Amino acid sequence: MIIRVNPRDLSPNEPLAEALGRPVSGQEGLTDHTVVAHWPGLDYYTPFDEQQIWTSVEWAEHLDDPTWEHPFTASPNGDRRAIWHADVRLAPDDRDLTGPEWSEIAHRIARTAGIQRPGDDQSCRWIAVQAQPGRLDLLANLIRPDGTWTAQPHRLLALLAAESRRIETELDLISPRTGGPDPDSAARFARRATPLADVADAATQLAGLLGQLADENTGPLSTVRGLVEHAAHRLGRLPHTHAQGSGHQLELIARRLHGIQQDLDATVAALPTAPATPARPTPPPYRAAAAPVPPGARLAR
Repeated sequence: MIIRVNPRDLSPNEPLAEALGRPVSGQEGLTDHTVVAHWPGLDYYTPFDEQQIWTSVEWAEHLDDPTWEHPFTASPNGDRRAIWHADVRLAPDDRDLTGPEWSEIAHRIARTAGIQRPGDDQSCRWIAVQAQPGRLDLLANLIRPDGTWTAQPHRLLALLAAESRRIETELDLISPRTGGPDPDSAARFARRATPLADVADAATQLAGLLGQLADENTGPLSTVRGLVEHAAHRLGRLPHTHAQGSGHQLELIARRLHGIQQDLDATVAALPTAPATPARPTPPPYRAAAAPVPPGARLAR
């Protein structure tokens, strides 16, 4: 396991895009399978009944908020690049980790790097993104909620390297110090690669399901949208003011349903698809073999 600390940045957009392996988007929601850990204060920042599925743009804005709230805060050296980014990479033939294991690694790296301290309710904002195989990215804004700059420990790289060795030992991961291939590397690589072969097939099945939901002619969302539009039209013809207001609200709901259909179509288009199965060659038409001619038959004729 190797930990790399990247140069700090003014904005979280590029580091987050690097962590995701794709540009940040206002349409793609990142679940807890992707954002596997975050700063403890986020639980207080987000209402309990609010669904915590934010788009990557919203996560970037969340990390960038302290910079806008405290625009004059700078490091002791006068540097205002507050976005800290580190990535953790496993060996190519290492085993697959579970979500809780990635989360454990993220919290330990965050504590070692000084961006999270136990019992500190004024710690800086940070998130851990696990969007690429064998890789974890930590992004943090070093400006704390009180406007002060987060002081990171001296000899940070050495501390991170030592912590990575401990994590390797506890989680049975391959260490770059050992050198040479693991005797079971081929089997581990096969186990790691096998699920990836099924990704395209699963995505193709999901694309078909989502396509049915969003179908403009026969999809259930289209049917619901048609009923809502019909109700809005009927309410709009009534003379009562409240009825007309309700009709306008239904028109807005119908527009949102149409927007959901378009989002589903865009999601389907972005899903990986299974490669087309090569067509089998068409066998030549069957022809019965000619019966052998008995010797002397031509002469008898």
